[in-house]
Amino acid sequence: MDSQEKWNSKYKDRLTKKLSPEPNNRLLNLSRYFGEGKALDIACGLGGNSIFLAEMGYEVTAIDISDVAVDYVQEQAADKKLNITVKTADLTKEASVFTDVKYDLAVMTYYLDRSLFPLMKELIKADGYLFIETFFQNGSSGNQSVSNRYKLESNELLKEFGDWRVLYFEENEQEGRQTIFCQYQR
Repeated sequence: MDSQEKWNSKYKDRLTKKLSPEPNNRLLNLSRYFGEGKALDIACGLGGNSIFLAEMGYEVTAIDISDVAVDYVQEQAADKKLNITVKTADLTKEASVFTDVKYDLAVMTYYLDRSLFPLMKELIKADGYLFIETFFQNGSSGNQSVSNRYKLESNELLKEFGDWRVLYFEENEQEGRQTIFCQYQR
């Protein structure tokens, strides 16, 4: 089963169970920093973050490998009259899906492709924001069903984005996740 089939299956299952997509809790808590403009949701899944950001007034571009997820986000955007543009892409192979657009905010949750870090730095406008949250290697706790290949090293996001203005950083040992919210300042 390839990656697209795997994620299509997972999202079909979630939709069958009527599991509504929710925005990330830490993203919600940081929303006081948000304004309007262009937002990018990388590996958007069923669009909880995309919908939230569009409701805040952002013009959102949502990208995911799953056409099931992308179709669902597109339906939700149409039903709620939200400004969300969706794209289906395998980000491990199609970085060209990112255009020359500069974003005020980029969000990536529970997806890790380190090769996208330099690209993300190029996509953010001056004074724009970046929010990343995903699994990290924390020894005994956390999500053991996720391969270490898809987990960050301790403080990896701080090291990668340390030259940005870090507004929030957390490594949660119990949940096995690492979160960063930072602002690009030139």
